[in-house]
Amino acid sequence: MENQEIDALIDFDRIIHEPGWKAALADTLTSKPLQALRRRLLSELKAGKVLHPNPSEWFNAFNYTPLNRVRVVILAQDPYPTPGHAHGLCFSVRSNVQPLPKSLENIFRELKDDLGINNNKCGDLTRWSEQGVLLLNAVLTVESGKPGSHHGWGWERLTDKAIQILSKQPRRLVFVLWGTYAWEKCKFIDCRRHEILMAYHPTSRNQRKLPHRRFFGSRPFSKINQFLEAQGQTPIDWRTSCPKHSRRT
Repeated sequence: MENQEIDALIDFDRIIHEPGWKAALADTLTSKPLQALRRRLLSELKAGKVLHPNPSEWFNAFNYTPLNRVRVVILAQDPYPTPGHAHGLCFSVRSNVQPLPKSLENIFRELKDDLGINNNKCGDLTRWSEQGVLLLNAVLTVESGKPGSHHGWGWERLTDKAIQILSKQPRRLVFVLWGTYAWEKCKFIDCRRHEILMAYHPTSRNQRKLPHRRFFGSRPFSKINQFLEAQGQTPIDWRTSCPKHSRRT
């Protein structure tokens, strides 16, 4: 791919196209730190580095869940570093991925225990995002095979701003914080107004230190729906839906 093509490919203004988010994040996207991040990512791509997800998918969380339709926010750290997995929604994988990553496998295990829903054949969570569940990674890119490789590069400035914007929304939201990294985002959330569900990360081995925050048995999915119904809203249908031809048996 020619350098000019790469330049156009990672034009932030083109990649994020949902009007509400685009307007709300405009100042941050054009700020010096985000432009420095763009140049750094551009340099990586021109050097032949493989980044996940594809540049056109970096802002899928925002594009799939318009700002004025967000009802639930699930926060995670960064995309899967495995080729073919990440597509811009936290914890979600492309519809043909089997076996599922351990984190998603554990999420689905808790979902089955909580609501009896079995999603093990499909790890694409797009259907959740379309119902108002913002599936947001704090860091939106990663180098292939190197988890956490883009932490501190500047994405946090953008995603922290998004959390602050959501916290100021007039409607009450549910924020789902799994793991100590996500817990730190509480400082950007008005906990007096919004519902906060905190538990250990689905893959954490240190579930005994704070027993009240164990992931397994936390029943987040039913709690979210109970909250939404109490607000007079339609509950989330937590089933996934992948094309049959893309599933592997």
